Amino acid sequence: MLRRTKILATLGPASDKPGVLEALFEAGIDVVRMNFSHGIAQDHIDRAAAVRALSKKTGRLVGILCDLQGPKIRIAKFKDTKVWLDEGQAFALDINLAAEAGNTEEVGITYEPLAQEVQTGSRLLLDDGRIVLDVVSTNGKRIECTVHVGGYLSNNKGINLQGGGLSAAALTEKDKEDIKTIGVIGADFVAVSFPRCAEDLHEARRLLEAEDCYAGIVSKVERAEAIEAMDEIILASDVVMVARGDLGVEIGDANLPAVQKKLISRSRDLNRAVITATQMMESMIENPIPTRAEVFDIANAVHDGTDAVMLSAETASGNYPVQAVKAMANICQETEKQRSVRESKHRLDHQFSRIDEAISMSAMYLANHSNVNGIATLTESGSTALWMSRISSGIPIYAFSSHKKTLGRVTIYRGVFPVYFTHESMDHVNVNNEILAKLKKRGLAKKGDTFIITKGDLTGEEGGTNALKVVVLGEGLTP
Repeated sequence: MLRRTKILATLGPASDKPGVLEALFEAGIDVVRMNFSHGIAQDHIDRAAAVRALSKKTGRLVGILCDLQGPKIRIAKFKDTKVWLDEGQAFALDINLAAEAGNTEEVGITYEPLAQEVQTGSRLLLDDGRIVLDVVSTNGKRIECTVHVGGYLSNNKGINLQGGGLSAAALTEKDKEDIKTIGVIGADFVAVSFPRCAEDLHEARRLLEAEDCYAGIVSKVERAEAIEAMDEIILASDVVMVARGDLGVEIGDANLPAVQKKLISRSRDLNRAVITATQMMESMIENPIPTRAEVFDIANAVHDGTDAVMLSAETASGNYPVQAVKAMANICQETEKQRSVRESKHRLDHQFSRIDEAISMSAMYLANHSNVNGIATLTESGSTALWMSRISSGIPIYAFSSHKKTLGRVTIYRGVFPVYFTHESMDHVNVNNEILAKLKKRGLAKKGDTFIITKGDLTGEEGGTNALKVVVLGEGLTP
């Protein structure tokens, strides 16, 4: 049984160790994530080259996602690296304080407009909500606070405003420079951090296209404002990421489960892929097995229909990167065996305005209601594979394409597996035979298996899928 839910693994020092990237490939990663919050441009270029070399060596295409840092609002540094804050004590944030002059009474900040964007009674959450400050007053560029929840606070921790409302632009000057590096890499996906509206994503797309990069845009939903503009942001994206860290801080952790389910459901309704991220197996940074709660978290995301689940520090800097991928893959595959995960009512009451979309939906209905072993879709842009992947199923979908951009894009779609394919014949029987022969050679099909093949009369034309054929391997066909 092929695992349908895709696994994103973040690369970093742990994966740079000899043999680890190869082991991650063998463990089943589908897409790698380059976190541009860490490292230098050459680090990301070298890692991307290593991934591409392994994809070529193994014959297994792994996609590349570059994650922009975005406007992470942080405190500055302390003289002694960290301080202890007591509940009820006074503590100030001051843009004018020297970058390394923080102490138990005050610390500098990196975001100059913060004092103008908060007011008395605002609640600031530092270090992913571990430290909570209530704003007492603002004076110029200084914010006087009372510690609501205390504890240790160390250098460069993030700041969130509960309920959202900070005006920091989604794309910083650093992001715009990093987009040039991403153009060199030729990434399959680019994640935009902290988008507030569709225009933030449109701007990122324009900047990428100026670098001759046509990567899929991933919107990281991590601001409260993004929830209010949910449909607008989803439609402006190619992929949606439920980024539960900052989002949980802004809207409150208790609200996260319902929002996660809604984001997954709505993304699928609007024909977009969706990633569930943040702390999915965080205990495996230090331990070789996940907690029961983490197992349930991953299984619930799979059950809700997420296309992909993501590992962050677990594979970038953890002690057990390969074990984390193996454990996640096992949880996904076991969850996918449940009948309820393979059933779908997606768009049953919709009419389709496009023939290629109607063919895609017909193929999935046929596959789910007959004895079919797989679907092969000959695709120029990857759209037919995306539409098919919105239908819950246990049937593998093989996306055949000669375009590297398309093959990279489908690596993240649930239940879709990329297959590089070129053909010279325009004869439909010959093309069908070549498709089946390719599947057989890869060990994905055997004599007697039934496959659905979709393609267009005019092969090579985007949006031209208009044919569906059911074939049995070995019955009157060359393979």
